[in-house]
Amino acid sequence: MTSPLLLVGHGTVDATGVEEFVAFTDRVRGLLDVDVAGGFIELSAPTVHEAWTELSARGNTTMAAVPMVLVAAGHAKGDIPAALQREVVRDPATAFVFGRPLGPHPLLQEVVAARVAEVAPAQDTAVLLVGRGSTDPDANAEICKVARLLQEGRGYDFVEPAFVSLTGPDVPGGLARCKALGARRVVVAPYFLFDGVLPRRVGDQARAFAAQHPDLDVRVARHIGDCAELAELVLERYREALHGDIRMNCDTCAYRVLLPGFEDKLGAAQTPHHHPDDPSHGHGHGHGHVIAG
Repeated sequence: MTSPLLLVGHGTVDATGVEEFVAFTDRVRGLLDVDVAGGFIELSAPTVHEAWTELSARGNTTMAAVPMVLVAAGHAKGDIPAALQREVVRDPATAFVFGRPLGPHPLLQEVVAARVAEVAPAQDTAVLLVGRGSTDPDANAEICKVARLLQEGRGYDFVEPAFVSLTGPDVPGGLARCKALGARRVVVAPYFLFDGVLPRRVGDQARAFAAQHPDLDVRVARHIGDCAELAELVLERYREALHGDIRMNCDTCAYRVLLPGFEDKLGAAQTPHHHPDDPSHGHGHGHGHVIAG
């Protein structure tokens, strides 16, 4: 039996975001001749436990899990693998293989560029690419890399990175920088898979900045969302998990390499945070870059 595809998201309190995730799971299900299920590690249903149970009840034993995250931060490195390992502890007859996070990838750059094009032409436009933000410097650096990849060959005046939480520059700071660099029109592009509290916060902060700076044309693009390009990328990650040599980047990981300002992370044990929807299994497993079922 071919391994089923298990899509694993973080979770959101936003009903629209949950609906998008479920609709996307249905889209992917229609593209494969294997079982497909999706679940969240916290905050909302369906849970990973429900999705895992659904797949195992149909006779599947090894799940091919793809983390529905854009960067390799704490969720991809610790929380999601730990949630999956808890399922193996519950049912030792099961196992999993683990795919890579979704980005950076050219398909994602194409989708973001399409979202920008919906609200402004590339010419005479700067883009502020806004990621979630993390305490993991490697994850924040990936957002900066995506911003540069988005700029290459697309005709924007420039693309600047910003973050909506945990690190800077924040959205107002990023817009102020764009203005200082001479931008007259800025498209704020939320780098998020699905709708939720944070993407909406990005839009609210951008519109508030625009109201205070009427000389700057600020427009807000849509997030990535449920789309064919994202489904194509997920299928690529699924096939990698089944047949590829999956390795996360360890070269700039603060848990393995001494980085200035992050000395406390070096060699630190990684304990996933408490999941209120799954309190029965405690501490999970440590940070690891190669997860095999």
